[in-house]
Amino acid sequence: MEQYKNIIVGFGKGGKTLAKTLASRGESVLVIEKSTRMYGGTCINIGCIPSKSMILNGEKGTAFTKGVAIKETLTGKLRNKNYHMIADEPTGTVMDGTARFVSNHVLEVENNGETQQVEGERIFINTGATPIILPIKGLADSAYMIDSTQAMDLEKLPDTLVIIGAGYIGLEFASMFANYGSKVIVLDAKEKFLPREDDDISELIFNDLTAQGIDFHLGVSVNEVKDQADYAEVSFTENGGVQTVKAANILAATGRKPNIAGLGLENTDVKVTDRSEVVVDDYLRTDAPNVWAIGDVKGGPQFTYVSLDDYRIILDQLDGDKNRSLKDRTLVPYSVFITPPLSNVGLTEKTAQAKGIEYKLFQFMSAAVPKANVLEDPKGMFKVLVDPNTDRILGATIYAEESHEVINLITLAMKGNLPYTLLRDQIYTHPTMSEALNDVLK
Repeated sequence: MEQYKNIIVGFGKGGKTLAKTLASRGESVLVIEKSTRMYGGTCINIGCIPSKSMILNGEKGTAFTKGVAIKETLTGKLRNKNYHMIADEPTGTVMDGTARFVSNHVLEVENNGETQQVEGERIFINTGATPIILPIKGLADSAYMIDSTQAMDLEKLPDTLVIIGAGYIGLEFASMFANYGSKVIVLDAKEKFLPREDDDISELIFNDLTAQGIDFHLGVSVNEVKDQADYAEVSFTENGGVQTVKAANILAATGRKPNIAGLGLENTDVKVTDRSEVVVDDYLRTDAPNVWAIGDVKGGPQFTYVSLDDYRIILDQLDGDKNRSLKDRTLVPYSVFITPPLSNVGLTEKTAQAKGIEYKLFQFMSAAVPKANVLEDPKGMFKVLVDPNTDRILGATIYAEESHEVINLITLAMKGNLPYTLLRDQIYTHPTMSEALNDVLK
């Protein structure tokens, strides 16, 4: 049985970065990955990078099939780079196969009917998440049902796409496919659109997406999916009445859950929640000695940059000052790549009011920003909440072009405990979206 100092199960962001770091120091590292199309993890293969490539090309008016081809070239290049990042290290090994725990530190790896066992002094569970398919009659068995991965590999653009789920993933794909020319119908059980966002932001986004041609049905119950010769029928109940729509494809966009099926965690001391999340402490340690969990598999925000921060926490435990922990993760920005993007960090008005937190509100419409007009997309709004007693920023929501860049600037100011006036009075290059902060924060 081969023995390694470090075994990483899964090729995701945090794990692959840890593998590279440890291997470059001369430690033996084994990365086990069950799919040759997943070298490098979810983000570069089926998540952030390919979806943003296709979103960008949809906005540019690129034909759908060409957008898929551009995406595939990009991910192929990154996949190859990531494979060699580990495999080319003298003490690094990439093993194809599906891993299953036999005990806390022994794994059985199966590949093409052959199995072998490996043992690791330290093991890092890095298996990511997998789409949730709701138990809707006929959905899972439908030949027309796709998940977010399959949506980016379609051979042709669906003339009508039904999306089940109006969450962030569903909206990104709704906006993307609408830009490519599909008729998009979104069905969601929630009566309120984007309920975690402020109502004025949600209303702006809803109106803009509707103007884009997307048809929303909220507060509905999806009853059944029936396959026909060349399309699927989706029936749903809305306001007490049953409706049926035809779809070339049905995208299930109802969230993702930790990917632990078949991992054999029942053979270890690793504990999981009833939501299949691997239980970890503030240092990402499981209940099994010298076994950690990284990224989506442990639950929490499912972002590649969170997985990267997991890497920092674990590396600090292995050979740092052991001060980094999940308790440091107080500010995590996020972006939703609709057109234009929505970004947030910290408190919204809704959360501040719910918590009884006093704030001063700065609000500014994107239409007054020169760069937004240069980009020919002046839709949206800036909102920034400030503590009236300390002048520190409490949170920001930006629904505007390049919000995904500007939100990082605001997050940095918040992390540095800097007053909002620093951003207000900063000299910015022109024309840029960041210079809007001169006017937003007046």
